[in-house]
Amino acid sequence: MCQHRLLPTADCSAACEQSFAGRPSQVRDARALIAQFVEGCPGAGDTILLISELCANAITHSASGQPGGTFTVRIQRCGTTCICAEVEDQSSGWDGNVGIAEPPHGLFLLRELSSACGTRRGEEGWITWFTIAGPAGSAQPPQP
Repeated sequence: MCQHRLLPTADCSAACEQSFAGRPSQVRDARALIAQFVEGCPGAGDTILLISELCANAITHSASGQPGGTFTVRIQRCGTTCICAEVEDQSSGWDGNVGIAEPPHGLFLLRELSSACGTRRGEEGWITWFTIAGPAGSAQPPQP
């Protein structure tokens, strides 16, 4: 269970949000946090991989990787039926289009491994989100 800011909602059993310094070593810390949070959930491996990719993108391609920059990871676990996660960066020249990514890029993996994904503008930059649905026949994940 996340030992950080828990944000349970009516639809989801638990949630977690944490900001990290925009340094490469912090991707490992974000991955460890998420691994602990999704332990035992269907799709945990894909979730950890996608969070790692989005955190690396934030520090590589946005102001999050500049001195003093940060990125924020948010995740919700909705019972055993789905995981909803997002990473918020601190602005870039990117247009937010995940549809143009090609293999072997992380955003291509995002499209291929998630049940749904997308982007929206945050306060300072982009929020890239995804959902991982549980086994076939389970409830549809909520859309951010």
